[in-house]
Amino acid sequence: MSADTPLTKEPDASTGTAVAGGELIRLEGVTKRFGTNTVLDDLNFSVEPGKHVTLIGPSGSGKTTILRLLMTLTKPDEGTITVDGQPLFPAPEKQVREVRKKIGMVFQQFNLFPNMSVLRNLTEAPVRVLGLSKDEAEARARELLDLVGLADKCDAKPTRLSGGQQQRVAIARALAMRPQVLLLDEVTSALDPELVAGVLDLLRDIARSTDITMLCVTHEMGFARDISDQVLMFDAGRVIEAGAPEKIFGDPEQERTREFISAVL
Repeated sequence: MSADTPLTKEPDASTGTAVAGGELIRLEGVTKRFGTNTVLDDLNFSVEPGKHVTLIGPSGSGKTTILRLLMTLTKPDEGTITVDGQPLFPAPEKQVREVRKKIGMVFQQFNLFPNMSVLRNLTEAPVRVLGLSKDEAEARARELLDLVGLADKCDAKPTRLSGGQQQRVAIARALAMRPQVLLLDEVTSALDPELVAGVLDLLRDIARSTDITMLCVTHEMGFARDISDQVLMFDAGRVIEAGAPEKIFGDPEQERTREFISAVL
């Protein structure tokens, strides 16, 4: 399926759960608490292969927690998570490691290894985790650095790069693992304003030219409108509305969604 394939299934607006069919990601009955604070409340939704789904909503509504659950950086208190038909939670640790190989994430902060060259930042995990040869990993890394416009920075240390360049390296590093799913967590929030457009343009190009599935948390509403097949509006740990971007941004049904869109646009 290409990234330009039209959306064929609409989610249920009351739950955000896609109509039965092919699913790459499914969260079912997922609840996550931090102390007495319920961040995700009996959450149900799914993402089809090749789709680009953006999570919007106020800070603290649980969006980033979903990405952290998929990366197994935290665990749900209740519910199940499956990726490509395989349980991610609950599941034995060996299976968790295998499923997690299907998922890449780009964080708010770049999280690059400062003591390694840009090239080695891209090759370390493919060699150690995927078992690629050094030559194969380096060839793939050079292709990706060319893709993100940093082919001349292979030997540079991350600390010698601008913030926008570091985020481009982080995107390339995530893609080097050949994930089925790419998670994007407010990837421009740590950048100076003049660097934001370049990173967003790169992600638009990736969305349009690949069949990778994207799950994106962002406050960049123009970007969300451009790349999304579906937009999910979160509030208080629940999906309160879901639909195509033209519906969510142009004619939302829920008053809370209208209030949020009016405040951020």
